[in-house]
Amino acid sequence: QAQLAESGGGLVQPGGSLTLSCTASGIIYGIHIMGWDRQVPGRQREMVARMTGGGRTTYADSVRGRFIISRDNSKNAVYLQMNDLKPDDTAVYYCYSNADTDAGRLDSWGQGTQVTVSS
Repeated sequence: QAQLAESGGGLVQPGGSLTLSCTASGIIYGIHIMGWDRQVPGRQREMVARMTGGGRTTYADSVRGRFIISRDNSKNAVYLQMNDLKPDDTAVYYCYSNADTDAGRLDSWGQGTQVTVSS
């Protein structure tokens, strides 16, 4: 299974920007999809953004036009540039990957990084 390590969370004012980073490690033969999910306590985890190895992207309606996902396939890394942040974006953000590993093709998530949007 891939190990995912996120960084870049923190406190930001409404309208501000923040960039999250994530790197995958472990026995990985190829990563098909990388992305980000988020979760607010008491609510279901939701998909924020996905990117395939070929560069195709998918965004949640709530973030489209404000967030930008990108990847560096040479580093097994994925990034999430978050612009025009709103209090509703406050959540724990989890890095996600779907990769070929020694245990087969698996979904993996990181431990999460807190993003708080508040004045």
